[in-house]
Amino acid sequence: MSKKYEGLAHAIVEKLGGKTNIIEGYHCQTRLRFKVVDETKIDIEGLESLDGVTKYIFNAGVHQVVIGTHVKDVFEEIEKIIELAPTNDGQAEKKGILTAIIEFVAGTFQPVIPALSGAGMVKAVLALLIVFQVISPESQTYYLLNMFADGVFFFLPIILAFTEAQKLRCNPILAASVAAMMMHPNWGALVTAGDPVHFFEIIPFTLATYTGSVIPILLVIFVQSYVEKFLNRVIPKSVELVFVPMLTFLVMGTLAFSILGPVGTILGGYLATFFTFLSVNASWVPAVLIGGFLPIMVMFGLHNGVAPLGVMQMAELGYDSIFGPGCVCSNIAQATASAVVAFRTKDKKLRQLATSGSITAYMGITEPALYGVNLPKRYPLISAMIGGGLGGLYAGLTNTHRFATGSSGLPAILLYIGDDTMRFFWNIVIALIISAVSTAILTYVLSFKFEKDEVISEVPELKEVILEDTHMISPIRGQVIPLSEVNDEAFATEALGKGFAIDPSEGKVVAPFDGKIAAIFPTKHAIGLVSDTGIEILIHVGLNTVELNGEFFEAFVKVDDRVKKGQMILTFDLEKIQAAGYDTQVPIVVTNTPQYSSIETINLGQTDCEQAILAVKV
Repeated sequence: MSKKYEGLAHAIVEKLGGKTNIIEGYHCQTRLRFKVVDETKIDIEGLESLDGVTKYIFNAGVHQVVIGTHVKDVFEEIEKIIELAPTNDGQAEKKGILTAIIEFVAGTFQPVIPALSGAGMVKAVLALLIVFQVISPESQTYYLLNMFADGVFFFLPIILAFTEAQKLRCNPILAASVAAMMMHPNWGALVTAGDPVHFFEIIPFTLATYTGSVIPILLVIFVQSYVEKFLNRVIPKSVELVFVPMLTFLVMGTLAFSILGPVGTILGGYLATFFTFLSVNASWVPAVLIGGFLPIMVMFGLHNGVAPLGVMQMAELGYDSIFGPGCVCSNIAQATASAVVAFRTKDKKLRQLATSGSITAYMGITEPALYGVNLPKRYPLISAMIGGGLGGLYAGLTNTHRFATGSSGLPAILLYIGDDTMRFFWNIVIALIISAVSTAILTYVLSFKFEKDEVISEVPELKEVILEDTHMISPIRGQVIPLSEVNDEAFATEALGKGFAIDPSEGKVVAPFDGKIAAIFPTKHAIGLVSDTGIEILIHVGLNTVELNGEFFEAFVKVDDRVKKGQMILTFDLEKIQAAGYDTQVPIVVTNTPQYSSIETINLGQTDCEQAILAVKV
């Protein structure tokens, strides 16, 4: 955990409409994902303007905030602010069948990815040790390393049961316990013996092995979620702790071995047949589609429904040719396109963004490059899609597949070592070279057309800011109060900076010093200024007043305007804002607080717009 992202976390929550507006939140590798009560409260422009936020996206009913590879640290800070709890108030949004399926599949499989990635990399290391004859397949070291890697895949039904139960909001421990029944050694012994099994001498249990399977446990826990909720509803609270688990085990154990497990096994068999058919007759199709269109899938969230097919194929056949090869070709193409942009552009800020984005994309995380560079400029995205498709075509025609699930960047090439051969490894290397070279050529050629007419926004040379001690007048007439008394946690905790607040007695805001306007929110409820001596402040009129969408506010300045101390910059209708039910406290914070040794409120109590109110010292 890191306090480093505390301010960003508070700001994101505020832009999402406050903690009471967020009903569900989680994260993937690069994005925060939220569901909210009222979408109109989200300040999209404000979110995207935050330093640390790359992009806001809405799809499949989820509000996504693209952060980058440090998203986990940001989410840990957000969890401290909001209480994530399910809502059953009947106000849940209606979703299409496709959206519901994608959300279900993504919610079940995404939490498992780190474990699969770790196991996959162990398998890759094991394969390298065998290829370079460091160890032999007959050694105990081989036996143990193989156990380290296969544990996740062997007990995959238990892990999936837990994550699926979390998604379906039933008891994950009971779900994992039912999965454990299906993998019990005694059941394995019965399957090996091959003698017919009848429960109570009546109900036939189909002899099938469930270790490493996917479809059977998905069906079982889906049904269990309804059984468990029914039992919780009809069994008295005083005895539910005993009887709900007991009846769940009896009912689901019976259903799992007699109906659901066998049906899932049959469906899994059909799925394996389909995968085999693709591998033999149309091996190039999945790799080309994923390699070429993965960026579009990512933008619309469809990749969350496709990626688990690779896991299912691996569970059924021991390898993945559906998702992995095309995905890594697409990612390398995205990285290369961003790298060429960095080489060709004259915009220093874009060059920096494109360089960092390409590095993370080569490691398998493409969102910064996709949303920060390739999508806005378009021609790199088109080049990457063509290059990824060409690399995918070669991978598909050579029936290249990976033997473990893991990263989809350059480290992923190790996952293609298996079956005691280096053939798949060299094929994926060639596919990636095809993707990178073709993308680089296309991007470079197109850059002459799209970059030459571009208005180059040169970033001025950074100059040392000489901070000086500053005394600042009050920008508003009213009652000065400490920030700690503000009815908003982000301000009260000083997460956004030190300062003070005012209970205004009139609706006029003046410049507290000589300087310039740094930012004005589209809703005009907040304004940022920078003094000639280096102090940066934010004046936020009212709490949650972003919801007014600019009503009752009027700005007299625009961004980059020079202002003099005491100059009128903003007015607001105090009485109408209060009548609309909004708190009119005005927090005023120094947003570059870390650059000063001391920020002290000189006077509390009544103040006017001529009185010094804040002392800032270097």
